[in-house]
Amino acid sequence: MSRIPYETFPGDLGDAAGVTSEGAAWLASAGTYPRSTLAFWEERPDAPVVLPCGMVFDVVSAPALFGRHMLDRLWDEGPGSGPVAVFRGRMLLFAAPGTAARLPSLLGWEEWGGRGQAVPPLLCHGTGDAVTVPAPHADRSPASADARWLVAPDTRQPWLPGPEILLWAAVRAARSTVRISIFPPADQDAKVYDVSRRR
Repeated sequence: MSRIPYETFPGDLGDAAGVTSEGAAWLASAGTYPRSTLAFWEERPDAPVVLPCGMVFDVVSAPALFGRHMLDRLWDEGPGSGPVAVFRGRMLLFAAPGTAARLPSLLGWEEWGGRGQAVPPLLCHGTGDAVTVPAPHADRSPASADARWLVAPDTRQPWLPGPEILLWAAVRAARSTVRISIFPPADQDAKVYDVSRRR
């Protein structure tokens, strides 16, 4: 996966922020007509597309702030993540097929140690669902802040977390967000996920 600064202005992303050709081929393989998707992206590399879930990947969509906490747990204490995107205020965590069917029941079984520690509703997209994914290459306009890759796919076979790993991240994120502050962490804008640390 490409290392991408977690929070930057679109103009600061540079060419490394885009999905590689191998990553684009992986994304396109989820659709019925992969070559048409790739041809469309070749013509319009700044255009998002709708792709079906369930065969190549599932997607777990989390509120942006909670998704940030999940992602931090995955990279700071866990095995890392698969591709991750932000689209219209939601964080899209790409997961192994089958995750969407299993994760809600795992979250339901989790014993929450008190008020304020439950996971906010996570939208799990699997077989029969589709999601809009950001363009392979971020536009340099301010509008691209609503749709961008945080961890861009760069291979035809990216590692994808399963339901147990995302449960672990959600539980850790829920328990770490109990303290409420109106002040963001000082280094919030400098977060970089180092894919060489993935286990």
